[in-house]
Amino acid sequence: MYVWLTLHVSNTLDFYSMSPVTPPVYTDYSNRSPTDRSGWGRMLTRQVFVIAWAVAMYAISHANRDANRLFEDLLADYNKLVRPVDNNSDTLVVRFKLKLSQLLDVHEKNQIMTTNVWLQHSWTDYKLRWNPDDYGGVDVLYVPSDTIWLPDIVLYNNADGNYQVTIMTKAKLSYNGTVEWAPPAIYKSMCQIDVEFFPFDRQQCEMKFGSWTYGGLEVDLIHKDEHLQEETIEMVEGVDGPVQESVWIVNEGIDLSDYYPSVEWDILKVPGKRHSKRYPCCESPFIDITYEIHLRRKTLFYTVNLIFPSVGISFLTALVFYLPSDGGEKISLCISILISLTVFFLLLVEIIPSTSLVIPLIGKYLLFTMVLVTLSVVVTVVTLNVHYRSPTTHNMPECVRHFFIEVLPKYLLMKRPPQPGSKQKKDSRTTFSTPHGNSQFASALADQNLDLLSPTFRTSFATGSAEETSYSSFQREISPVRSAVESVAYIADHLKNEEDDKQVIEDWKYVSVVMDRVFLLLFTFACALGTVLIIARAPSIYDTTVPLA
Repeated sequence: MYVWLTLHVSNTLDFYSMSPVTPPVYTDYSNRSPTDRSGWGRMLTRQVFVIAWAVAMYAISHANRDANRLFEDLLADYNKLVRPVDNNSDTLVVRFKLKLSQLLDVHEKNQIMTTNVWLQHSWTDYKLRWNPDDYGGVDVLYVPSDTIWLPDIVLYNNADGNYQVTIMTKAKLSYNGTVEWAPPAIYKSMCQIDVEFFPFDRQQCEMKFGSWTYGGLEVDLIHKDEHLQEETIEMVEGVDGPVQESVWIVNEGIDLSDYYPSVEWDILKVPGKRHSKRYPCCESPFIDITYEIHLRRKTLFYTVNLIFPSVGISFLTALVFYLPSDGGEKISLCISILISLTVFFLLLVEIIPSTSLVIPLIGKYLLFTMVLVTLSVVVTVVTLNVHYRSPTTHNMPECVRHFFIEVLPKYLLMKRPPQPGSKQKKDSRTTFSTPHGNSQFASALADQNLDLLSPTFRTSFATGSAEETSYSSFQREISPVRSAVESVAYIADHLKNEEDDKQVIEDWKYVSVVMDRVFLLLFTFACALGTVLIIARAPSIYDTTVPLA
């Protein structure tokens, strides 16, 4: 190597000696022109750079030679299939920690959580120890991970994809035998979604890691931050019923230092729990570390696109009763609202999982609104029936007239406007009766209808000589008058009946208006109360916990 460096430097100097710029004599250096001095400076700089580069290349090649020799010595007789312990009865301790890079998706319908994580492993391999002084001071070596023994840590609650790591990154070896390996992975884990308070919900998803092959007496899986763990007792479901189990908890079990925030979820807590479980099949306990990810949904998207439209549709139900019954659009508006609710139900079915355990909060609200719309259709049909009633089909009971026309409008701040000309019509009404008998008829015609008689009969009637007039002559004279009086009486009775019928029709219409006002207030109050009681039940609305990320 030294010979090669000498030859390389000498060849480089020979190459630059062929330059047209001639090295100056040091005694005459001060007398040289600025052009000559700059040319000499450039040549000197090039030579220094070449020498420094040659020295660096020598050092690198020397170091690579030591690392190459170390790699060959460590893995020459290494068996990656055997657990690296001095004695077979020894337990290999593997320190494990999860580093969350990104929460890719929480699929509510399929109940799958997709995460991008780094799996940080650390253990001691006694076969991979060396003295740095024997290898030129090399104390760290990076080797392909598929050339050494690796713990088979897998995701137990895997939903789709690979259980193990697929990207085999290099492992970092230290001179004291410590092996560090942090491969990246994208996992799809099962997560039981609780939709009771959707879209104001909180979810708790778990990622359970453990050795697939080795028991707790062979490979002991512990937290990488074991100095922060606390022991507690939990009740778990055993083979013969609930049993007590010791659990070691690290409150911040997941590393979030490089986490990319999610646009849909807030991370509230990330504890890591180490469990040691014994099963009837085996004497050795099985160790696992379960990471719990407590999530809280960011509600802005669903509030704007789902809650506000649902509340608006709910209050449209009350406005049905503000429409006049003569328009004929009440039923059309009710049916349109019902169709809109059906569309929202279809959207909800596409989002949430098909579960029969609970009804989601937004589903309860849509059902409540649908019940209101159904009742509004029924009530609208009743009010329209009342509005179009007439005296020929229905007689208004006195109790209905008293309650809906005289009593209830006062409390609803309603005042029925007076009908124009009703007083004059009432004063101008005249009661006519058909005369029966001669004496009654003569009395009725006195002073009013004498002009209708002939002059002869009128003179005799006025002088009291009516007895001299024959009865037949009297009948002939009075017959046109009787017919006219009877016709006038019939017309008067007919007009009076029409006015009475019209008044009854107007009373029925006014009753329907009062009913609309009553149901307008009732449905508005029901919509407001139902909205508060249903939506305000979500606990996340009052949750002020500051998210970790």
